Amino acid sequence: MKPPMLSVREALTQLLDAVRPIQDSEVVNTLDANGRVLAFEQRSTIDVPSADNTSMDGYAVRASDCESGSATLHVAQRIPAGSVGDYLAPGTAARIFTGALVPPGADAVVMQEQCELVGDSVTVRHAPRPGEWIRRVGEDVSAGSVILPAGTRLRSQEMGLAASSGLATLPVLRRARVAVFFTGDELAMPGEPLKPGAIYNSNRYTLRALLENFGCEVTDFGIVPDSLEATRATLREAARGHDLIITSGGVSVGEEDHIKPAVEAEGKLNLWQIADKPGKPLAFGEVASAFFIGLPGNPVSSFITFLLFVRPFLLRLQGATGPVEPRGYTMRADFALPKADRRNEFLRVRVNAAGGLDLFPNQSSGVLTSTVWGDGLVDNPPGQAIAEGDLVRFIPFAELQH
Repeated sequence: MKPPMLSVREALTQLLDAVRPIQDSEVVNTLDANGRVLAFEQRSTIDVPSADNTSMDGYAVRASDCESGSATLHVAQRIPAGSVGDYLAPGTAARIFTGALVPPGADAVVMQEQCELVGDSVTVRHAPRPGEWIRRVGEDVSAGSVILPAGTRLRSQEMGLAASSGLATLPVLRRARVAVFFTGDELAMPGEPLKPGAIYNSNRYTLRALLENFGCEVTDFGIVPDSLEATRATLREAARGHDLIITSGGVSVGEEDHIKPAVEAEGKLNLWQIADKPGKPLAFGEVASAFFIGLPGNPVSSFITFLLFVRPFLLRLQGATGPVEPRGYTMRADFALPKADRRNEFLRVRVNAAGGLDLFPNQSSGVLTSTVWGDGLVDNPPGQAIAEGDLVRFIPFAELQH
């Protein structure tokens, strides 16, 4: 008796449980750390800010001098950002600019819009509270505190935080080494003439771009002939020096689908066929020391199974410790899907001007235009029909491709 297909949740759990994260690390310039994963926690070398400074253009004052709400003070000094002012004597003010250090003696800053300058005197038409518009030393980061834990995947904001804390270099895990190849005698490359029955290999471009989004070092073995011998030979070669092998096509049950028997001959297959639509023929296993993930050949199926399964697997492989599954958002379906499928469906949809979701009219696994037209996927559970106005789980492509 044929075993039941795994659910999407069961399959993803198996993949993530099997991951052996990369351990090798290197030190890179912080400017070059975008998208990398921290190997070790990072601590700030300084207080941020390193001294009290103003968050506003205006006048540094003593709050006690301005209690009347209409105090006239002598402007004794001018303090631009990057310079240090003198002690602020009682009854005086300092012209000060955003980011400049607050001079000793001053305990508040009044924004320039609340002041009137005449000659070298300023009338302050506001009674400031002590500390007003002052950024205190260490209010963002304290020297020695952990600012980024190990396993953090670095984005622009983490890089900025590292730089603001004085970190010129960062220790990161090495990039994942991924081998890819594509099976199918019908495949041709753009620029070549199409023979009868041939199609252009769009998956090569889609998958290469996705892997580049995740900072992988990619070795592309190209199109492999539809034979068991050629598939086995390429698997052996791809396993050398790579963490992961990804293939597209050849994972179904036809006579020309050689991926499953080839992986079983060269390694082991741990998982095959998932109860999702599109993307049922997904395979996962190992060849020598490399992990193996076989994606379907249909372009939409290949794209979506990469986003749902390869993406979280890659993030864990690269050492990311935070959440790796995409966030879903509850949104209104402005369409109906009266016929439920027994599998977990992932429907291509677009956000409309009314804040609802429109369904692409052709949900075939070969219609790649649906992925360009759409803004994301509706994650529709097995056996679930959708009526117009129902609330559904929407996963934006923006959550899936980085």
